[in-house]
Amino acid sequence: MKPSVAAPSFAELFTPKLVTVLREGYDARGLKADAVAGLTVAIVALPLSMAIAIASGVGPERGLYTAIIGGFIVSMLGGSRFQIGGPAGAFIVLIAATVARHGVDGLLIATFLSGLMLMAAGWLRLGTFVKFIPYPVTVGFTAGIGIIILASQLKDLMGLTLAGPEPGELLPKLQALGAALPTVNAAALGLALAAIAIILACRKWRPHWPAYLIAVVATALLATLVNLPVETIGSRFGEIPRGLPAPGLPDLSLSRVVELLPTALSFTLLGAIESLLSAVVADSMSGRRHRSNCELVAQGAANCASALFGGMCVTGTIARTATNVRAGARGPVSGMLHAVFLLVFMLVAAPLASYIPLAALAGLLATVAWNMVERDHIATLVRASRGDALVLAVTFLLVVLEDLSLGILVGFSLGTLIFLNRMAQAVEVETGSPLVETDRADDERTGGRSGYEPAPIADQDIALCRISGAFFFGAAGAVSAMLDRLDEHPRAYVINMADVPMLDSTGAATMEAFARKAAQRGAALYIAGARPAVRRALLSHGIRPPHVHYRANMKDAIEAARLAKVSGEEETLH
Repeated sequence: MKPSVAAPSFAELFTPKLVTVLREGYDARGLKADAVAGLTVAIVALPLSMAIAIASGVGPERGLYTAIIGGFIVSMLGGSRFQIGGPAGAFIVLIAATVARHGVDGLLIATFLSGLMLMAAGWLRLGTFVKFIPYPVTVGFTAGIGIIILASQLKDLMGLTLAGPEPGELLPKLQALGAALPTVNAAALGLALAAIAIILACRKWRPHWPAYLIAVVATALLATLVNLPVETIGSRFGEIPRGLPAPGLPDLSLSRVVELLPTALSFTLLGAIESLLSAVVADSMSGRRHRSNCELVAQGAANCASALFGGMCVTGTIARTATNVRAGARGPVSGMLHAVFLLVFMLVAAPLASYIPLAALAGLLATVAWNMVERDHIATLVRASRGDALVLAVTFLLVVLEDLSLGILVGFSLGTLIFLNRMAQAVEVETGSPLVETDRADDERTGGRSGYEPAPIADQDIALCRISGAFFFGAAGAVSAMLDRLDEHPRAYVINMADVPMLDSTGAATMEAFARKAAQRGAALYIAGARPAVRRALLSHGIRPPHVHYRANMKDAIEAARLAKVSGEEETLH
């Protein structure tokens, strides 16, 4: 019997990784490694944070507030050693729609509420369930977000002048952009292409260089020195503040909370998925293991704090987290230092950001969006199965054409149905009469399991059957039909359930119905090899002696059935 594994304690689930690292012993070498990694990540996060904020319809300073406040708290309280928190491209669509509909105040309220929801999800230990999101859904919605981000950057990338406000939906947006093509600004387009070229060149020949920062600095110098007629951060938003604003609670009146609750739910769902996916990526790169529920609590606290300082939604960022791991980080201190370095930039060099061309930031986000469309993974899923391809396509199309949350929910539901259908088809029922169990370990078709072959005529009054696979509601109909085909006149039925790993109430009800039929026929029912959990489910549905007998294995069950038959024959003779 396998030893039972004790459930993890509260401390094991919710102790931040920072505490774990400090307990293990943190020295000057670790601090130096984390400082180098934190600076590396800050250089990557600096232009990205501003670009994501601008694409989301708010000022660039709000992206920096989010990276500084949210990034510090995610690393300090989080359940991952290497997670880097901050604004993420995946939120651009939702944030832009929220700002357009409810204003910046609505964004702050939704972010704060989302933080409370994420903390509640962590305390309720729901982080474990986020990993059940099917892989085709994550690939589909990530690719869909990438396409939407790319479309949202075309206006600044080409310096277009629209006749009216830019539509939010994709197809009307593309139509409006197409109509504005004659207004292309050659200088803006050239700067955007130059930024993209610099990023691609650095990735190919100097992958360890800060490609985003180099592209932004180079294009800003070019635009300033040549005096190119392009929009910059300064011309559109003014000078970035030198420091953080004073914290303040957003308007949490009942009417506003009710109004923004659906938006907060969307932020919560996407934030949980993104942050835990990022933590999983960090685990695969580092060989460590994150605490999912602790991570959700930290993400929630970070979102609440970000809203207090005027920031946006905070989540784990895969690209910056991967950069942190590759830069040699030892623990969460690197993420905290990355936030400190960003704060130093705001205090010292904020005026320089005014010279950054918006076209260069659009080119930067265009490369981010292109990388979000995981072409190799999409091709693999399309080749894998029609079911995975369908889930991928439905999720992608709904995200692009309708709504992000709808795409995730429908994709998840469709993926779940396909999975249940596959599980139902995997359930096997082998029947026959008379039969004996034999060893077919050399038969590749059975995977080394035992099988059945014709038995001597003496066992004609014993009908044998084996059920293998998860016996749940999806397979209950097929199993019931097979059981109904068993011989109606045997003295005993022997059913081998050793290969049934789980049994739900529908499966147990199916067995109860068969046991009732067997009793009506005057036949005994023997269940062999049932695991403890399966046996408990059967007993709870009234499948118990005297009409049903449990045996440890098939051999004992067949022997008991034979002895009962012989005993019955002797009583008949006397």
